[in-house]
Amino acid sequence: MKSSAFNRPQPPEARGGCLHTHLGLLSPRCYPVPMATQKLKANVASVTKRTPTWRVERTEVLAAAQEMARLGLVLGSSGNVSRRVKDAKGRDLMAVTPSSRAYDTLTLDDIVVIDFEGEPVLGDLIPSTESLSHIAVYRARRDVGSVMHTHSTYASAMAVAGMEIPALIDEMVILLGGPVHVAEYAASSSEELAANVVNALGDRKAVLMRNHGLLGVGRTPKDALHACQLVEHVAQVYSISRSLGRGRSLPPDVVHAEIELYRMRLEAEQE
Repeated sequence: MKSSAFNRPQPPEARGGCLHTHLGLLSPRCYPVPMATQKLKANVASVTKRTPTWRVERTEVLAAAQEMARLGLVLGSSGNVSRRVKDAKGRDLMAVTPSSRAYDTLTLDDIVVIDFEGEPVLGDLIPSTESLSHIAVYRARRDVGSVMHTHSTYASAMAVAGMEIPALIDEMVILLGGPVHVAEYAASSSEELAANVVNALGDRKAVLMRNHGLLGVGRTPKDALHACQLVEHVAQVYSISRSLGRGRSLPPDVVHAEIELYRMRLEAEQE
């Protein structure tokens, strides 16, 4: 008998019927193959839409953390970086580096997301032990999109000495908002330390943490990294200038004018 379009063997999708039947399986709900494929794709798309992963923001955190380590602003797994993110309902969350993980082996999957109560949202690793300070800054400063904590040498020396860094050069006032104050000492990872950091930071972009290190903020992880680099540079300049017997600040009227400029820029960024 000649083959025809009616008796020629047909592929499953042409014959219709049930995907499970074609596979020799039984199922209480069976769809034609094309319909089953479409339903599967729709389900995957729906789940993906409902479950954000903040891949771009977490990649920014990872890149800034590894650059922070490459620049020598931290040793080993010390320091931390975070970025403010939002869920589908607009709730503030935080993508942050994990605790006790070497930066050179850190991967995107290691960057965790937690809410502002410290509860996990994405990832299995333990978030940075300084997460409370990061969260406190985000709550106090709507303009801040990223926080970085470093242990760079000269800034840490100033923190141990309890010495604020005065307004020495124009760049630090215009970009950081003025002198870098010292937050009173409190135990690491404590709510007291978080409160002290927020109080000493004010509306500026960097603060020294007494007997600990430095915390810098910005709109993005790259901005926060730049703030920490700038503070470390100025701390080194200040230390060397003091050893030469001179550590003069900018004239008060210049500092006042530049702080006003900084605040104008800060307001413009929030509009």
